[in-house]
Amino acid sequence: MALLRTRGKTNRSGSGARYIASRKPKQYELAGIPTMTKLGELKISVERIRAGYQKLRLLHGNKVNLYDPKAKKYAMAQIETVVSNPANSQYVRRNIITKGTVVQTNKGKARITSKPGQDGILNAVLVA
Repeated sequence: MALLRTRGKTNRSGSGARYIASRKPKQYELAGIPTMTKLGELKISVERIRAGYQKLRLLHGNKVNLYDPKAKKYAMAQIETVVSNPANSQYVRRNIITKGTVVQTNKGKARITSKPGQDGILNAVLVA
């Protein structure tokens, strides 16, 4: 059987022993696959979630809604590259964008404030 990602209890005890599963995971316990938003031309995936709602997943993006705190204005900016990522240092060389990622734009460095894998949009604040 394939390994299923669930949000349920862990399958290991504190000592490292494996718990014996009493049943298979329920449908509502299954977790989604991480989106891993990459740098590139705009590509959005629409996913049905619980109660029939929709979740927009940003698969690729190269523009960001940039907020300048000094001027107190918003502007669109082009993303050039990923500078740092607090979620995982390996994401920098793979150009993967998550919340908190610092990106280099044509207007300077910016920190992502939205969750692109769940919101379907890139919002950022200009960093000095």
